[in-house]
Amino acid sequence: MKLTALADEALLALENLAGTAGDLGVPSLRLGVTGLARAGKTVFITALVHNLLHGGRLPLFDAAAGRRISATSLQPQPDDAVPRFDYESHVAALINERIWPQSTRQVSELRLTIDYESASFLNRTLGRGRLHLDIVDYPGEWLLDLPLLAKDFRTFSDEALRLARAPGRQTLAADYLDILSRLDINAPENEGDARALAKAFTAYLAACRADDHALSMLPPGRFLMPGDMDGSPALTFAPLDLANATTTAPQGSLRAMMERRYEAYKKHVIRPFFHDHFARLDRQIVLVDALQALNAGPAALRDLETALGQVLTSFLPGRSSWLSSILTRRIDRILFAATKADHLHRDDHDRLEAILRRLVARGIEHAEFRGAEVEVLALAAVRATREATVRHAGEELPAILGTPLPGETVNGDHYDGRTEIAMFPGDLPKDPDSLFEPLDSESSPSELEAESEHHRLQTEVADGNALRFVRFRPPVLERTAEGLTLSLPHIRLDRAINFLIGDRLA
Repeated sequence: MKLTALADEALLALENLAGTAGDLGVPSLRLGVTGLARAGKTVFITALVHNLLHGGRLPLFDAAAGRRISATSLQPQPDDAVPRFDYESHVAALINERIWPQSTRQVSELRLTIDYESASFLNRTLGRGRLHLDIVDYPGEWLLDLPLLAKDFRTFSDEALRLARAPGRQTLAADYLDILSRLDINAPENEGDARALAKAFTAYLAACRADDHALSMLPPGRFLMPGDMDGSPALTFAPLDLANATTTAPQGSLRAMMERRYEAYKKHVIRPFFHDHFARLDRQIVLVDALQALNAGPAALRDLETALGQVLTSFLPGRSSWLSSILTRRIDRILFAATKADHLHRDDHDRLEAILRRLVARGIEHAEFRGAEVEVLALAAVRATREATVRHAGEELPAILGTPLPGETVNGDHYDGRTEIAMFPGDLPKDPDSLFEPLDSESSPSELEAESEHHRLQTEVADGNALRFVRFRPPVLERTAEGLTLSLPHIRLDRAINFLIGDRLA
């Protein structure tokens, strides 16, 4: 083990010891919420907090169903240097304006304090319990950076260029590859060349992330979400073609500059994120927008699978006990959640869960091997649709009702954000493996049949139009007879909360 790694472990142990001493009065649980772009992190946290604060309908959350929660309140967070999660603005956007809140752009935190009665008679005699739930929101793209800590600049460049030159990406990377081909990497360092190459590389990553492609393997993560580091030298580098380069970069060369800035990125960006946030988590939920990848096709699914595999093996899972947590924190429960389940009829929710389980199989194996509990769930933190049955060509079909976002197009019709529609989104395949099988001449007949079925699902629905998961507006909240606004509706948010914190309220 390297000396720097030993020093990091020692510092983390001291900080955990200090944190444990501070928690002797009221224990705390740090819940990490992450996911790649547009997976619904902000919406999940907002809905979780809103339902707990307002006594939402959570029948599968044991503490709430048993009426053992006496009070829930927002409290000042313990980390003064971390931005506060702007719950109030986000919930106002959902309820008052019926728009989805802004996506996660940086690390933020929120403390929710829960007063409860234990389910145990013995514990109840000792008085009411209290738990600080510290919710840490961070972009999943930043997790893609953690494997870079173990890679030198040559390895990073080789892997990035292999991706950029792949058939599904080469056109998107054309400008970046063109600039790179005209640069002499051994020429004297030049800030203009560095900025031009970094800008082109960032544009290529952004094009990969666009809805039409929905690719996920996009490190370095801060290039698309720079936060307050936008324009800094630590973000002004790009991979170089080092296939025929010497082992050592000439001093003062463009290559030496890029290598130096890459190492600075690891030191000043990745390592502090790991130390200050990631290594201090107790529980983790990973939100996955599998429907966006399904829209974009098999290449996007494969890319999402690869990205999730790299992200999830960066976690620090393991069994947790009071004694072991004094010096080291381990994530002892991980929930993988397929979001936007309300975009499908409930008959397809099991299939969505099966697809997610296939996508995160590597991460599940990694976590369970080290003793962590793992759950896979299809959910909608805020339910934007209702279910219905429609008749088409003499056949009854399960449908969903909702109001498409302004600008959405369905069957050639453009919507203004005020019209509610009923639509049949199509069926997911029964076998999730069929989504990942390549269609080529060497495939077996069964493989060809499965892939053909996938392409049929991609191109047909009941009315003959392309399968597409439409984005809907948040719902209009119901009001009681007394005029009180009810809590945000959801699908299986209660199951998620119960898995993530239910045992700590028992």
